[in-house]
Amino acid sequence: MNVGIFANLAKPAAEATLADLAAAARDLQVQLVACDRETARQLPGAKLVAPARFGKSVDRLLSLGGDGTVLQAVRALGGAEAPILGINLGNLGFLTCVPDVHAVDALRALVAGEFEVARYPLLEARLVRGAKRRRIARALNDVVMGWGTSPRATMIEVEVDRQPVASFVCDGLIVATPVGSTGHALSAGGPILHRETPALVIEPICPHTLSNRPLVLPSDRLVALRIADRRKKLLLSVDGQSHGWLQSGDCLEIRQAPESACFAHLPGYSWFQLLSQKLHWRGSSADPK
Repeated sequence: MNVGIFANLAKPAAEATLADLAAAARDLQVQLVACDRETARQLPGAKLVAPARFGKSVDRLLSLGGDGTVLQAVRALGGAEAPILGINLGNLGFLTCVPDVHAVDALRALVAGEFEVARYPLLEARLVRGAKRRRIARALNDVVMGWGTSPRATMIEVEVDRQPVASFVCDGLIVATPVGSTGHALSAGGPILHRETPALVIEPICPHTLSNRPLVLPSDRLVALRIADRRKKLLLSVDGQSHGWLQSGDCLEIRQAPESACFAHLPGYSWFQLLSQKLHWRGSSADPK
């Protein structure tokens, strides 16, 4: 079995965790696979493959870091359906629910097949500029347009299935998946969606009018966003990665992608318990007595 390792080496616990995983892999007779030289160097016996071949070279994937590292790991798989298990080397971590001290146990569980697979939908963003339409990227969390070239608010026109919905005067706008509803969208005041909810969220950032509220739509809808202000450009971000500037006349089309991201959940995993712990909710069964 080939187990991919995708790690944020800037995390203080990364080096020790990689050493523990390398030793455990030898005992389990498992081949570890990395797609960058530095990670491979810290994993004695690991196989180094080109980034373009990484997804086809692994059966399972351990992501070591925070949620941002998981998002990078999803991109690194390039559409391959290897289940991802996140090892938390950071602080919050909605997608990295296994503490670093249990990384070796997580590896053993992956090798033994002691996990359930959950599939989470991706978003696909396409830019229409004039007569040209091109795919930008796919997102597990969100597609965001904002942080313009001036401090003034801008007007963003929203359509759903070719029908006008609203023109938001705001700093930007977020289209999020259920997985992404606990990320940037939550910070902007959006609702929390259960990860299995077939829906997406449209969330304006700092809207000028208090009556502007998030919209929750069925996941199969086509969302189109346009900048109505000719004086301003907005930055396009997909899962936290910059994808250039949007200008007046551009149309950003967002819909559910045909692919999904696969995650491995170990025995005892509870989304509600995870939510209670990460958001420090009181009065829940996850609270320490």
